[in-house]
Amino acid sequence: MAIKGRLGVRHDEDDGYGRPARRTRPRTKDRPDYSGSETGYVVAVDRGRFTVLVDNDQGLRELSCTKARQLGRKGVIVGDEVQVVGDTSGADGTLARIVGVVERRSVLRRTADDDDPFERPIVANADQLAIVTALADPPPRPGMIDRILVAAYDAGLWPLLVLTKADLSSPDELSALYRDLDVTVLSTHPGSDLDELRDELAGHRTVFVGHSGVGKSTLVNALIPDAGRAIGHVNQVTGRGRHTSTSAVALQLPGGGWVIDTPGVRSFGLSHVTTDSIIAAFPDLADLVGDCPRACAHDTSAAQCALDAAVQRGDLASSRLESFRRMEKAWITPDHDLR
Repeated sequence: MAIKGRLGVRHDEDDGYGRPARRTRPRTKDRPDYSGSETGYVVAVDRGRFTVLVDNDQGLRELSCTKARQLGRKGVIVGDEVQVVGDTSGADGTLARIVGVVERRSVLRRTADDDDPFERPIVANADQLAIVTALADPPPRPGMIDRILVAAYDAGLWPLLVLTKADLSSPDELSALYRDLDVTVLSTHPGSDLDELRDELAGHRTVFVGHSGVGKSTLVNALIPDAGRAIGHVNQVTGRGRHTSTSAVALQLPGGGWVIDTPGVRSFGLSHVTTDSIIAAFPDLADLVGDCPRACAHDTSAAQCALDAAVQRGDLASSRLESFRRMEKAWITPDHDLR
């Protein structure tokens, strides 16, 4: 039986008229050979372009790179060590491709807030975190410091507390809060000698994190004179600083080591952190909590917590436990309630 089809063309219903088979390229198990790739260090990320430093027998080169499609949704962040192919000459106008990311040794993460289930990796492969806070203008926020400390311990980074504007207020009271957590505390003021800080940074990859307006970029410019980081000012009405660093960037220190300057933060979500990851950062406490009852929160409300028993026996200083619990409280307290 003949039927009338589209455009008036007549077909017989027995002709097997239907959609033609889809033509696709045959699948292959062959994968691109990147054995000749070079390894580089990501120092900046800006709108899908990655600045990568490659240093080998061909010399030090700064490459502009894109991310290869086969990496899919895998993110590339400042601090990553990556494999690059393509034009790796570093000449103006050239573009290389990132085809692989070396396994990360550490990742500093945060979430937008404490209810956000999505982690945001900030920096990879750092080994120190410097919490930069002003002693005045704006005033320090111990709750924020404690939360960033939690993030540092969770990432396995050694924390430093760098206090700026010591010419406006004494650092003694704030420093005392962190003495029992074994946090190295350094204080600075405009024109001060930074040799002690340089010694702490030498040979390390240190992330600088801090509230907006605390003088973080000023400090980076003093440590690395040609850094050229923008400097902002504090709003006298709100007491808040203005974001001047808009993206993380890794900068090499003249004496060796790296500083990764990050944008100023006004909150630091910790929904990705667990109690175990915090405890693990304190070997003396980790040895004790094995005697805690199941699901013990290790806070002041915990019944029969082994940490309290250790204090009573004299095996743990009460001031250290109080400092730990203050930091732990900052982790479970909503970010907007902290001061």
